[in-house]
Parts: sequence; structure tokens; C-alpha cells
Amino acid sequence: MSKLNVRAIAAGLFTVITAVSCDNKGYDDYDAGGSKSEAMNGTWFIDIADVDGNVLAEHTVHKTFDANNGKMYISDQVGSSDTYTGYYLVSEVDYNLSNETFSATGVDNISDGSKVTITNGKILKNAAHSRAGNVVDSIYFEGEFDYDPGNKVIFAGHRKTGFLEDEY
Repeated sequence: MSKLNVRAIAAGLFTVITAVSCDNKGYDDYDAGGSKSEAMNGTWFIDIADVDGNVLAEHTVHKTFDANNGKMYISDQVGSSDTYTGYYLVSEVDYNLSNETFSATGVDNISDGSKVTITNGKILKNAAHSRAGNVVDSIYFEGEFDYDPGNKVIFAGHRKTGFLEDEY
């Protein structure tokens, strides 16, 4: 077989493989999903402090997520375990996608059976830096728990990147 024939066969195979791989039949109706609060969902490194600025916990991992029911939650629970990274917080929050704010008034804190009020919740796009200096979203909110009325706790941090150099 000559070099010309091998090249022609290879070019033909490449064309057929490329054409077949681009065929999306069977996937036309596929919906990758997504949730209503998807733009606000993520994993966050959050520092927790009192109103005087005293740090109570550093780099706690929290998640904002939609439970596929249109409701957004914030949680510091590790998976489905009994382990929490911060203030034992698993609560539903009301959210506004247009300005990426969230809040809750006297809602159940699923983690410990208390009630929590979350105020001034906000996600700011590209307003923070990760540990390694990458530009990421920031998150801020204030929490008040019914077992400690009148004492607000400040939660502030940034989105987790997934890069090793950004881990704590």
C-alpha cells in the first residue's frame, strides 16, 4: 500500500470519526439541570467573628446549595455526617438572584434544633482573593441564634477554588 493510500484512508477515517462524534442524536432533549439558586451555590471558606471582631473560627467550610426544590440552604455540615466545621448551621434562606442577597427570619436550624435569623447576606462577584491570590467571589452574612439572643455572629469569607494552593 502506498503512502498516498494510507494518508487517504487516515483522512477519511478522521472525517468519519469527527462527523459521528459531533452527532448529538439521543441528547437533543437532555437537560443538564441546574437549580434556581445555581448562581449563588458554592463551597466557601468562612471566618466567623463576634461583632467586636474577635475571631471565633477560621476557614470553616460552608456550602450554599439548592435542594432541587427551589429553596436555597446554607450549611457547614460535612456531608451527611454529624460533623460541622463552624457554628452548627444548616438552614433554609430566602434569596434574591438579581442582587445575590439572602436572609432568613427565625427559621429552623436543622443541625441542632435551634432557630436562626440571617441578615445582610450577600454574595459579591470577584470581590475577594483566595489564599493563593486568585480572584473569587466573597460571601458575608450575620447570624443570630435563639439560644444566644441579641448576640450577632459575623460570617465572612470567599468561594473555594478547588486548587490545592488555595486550601487551608
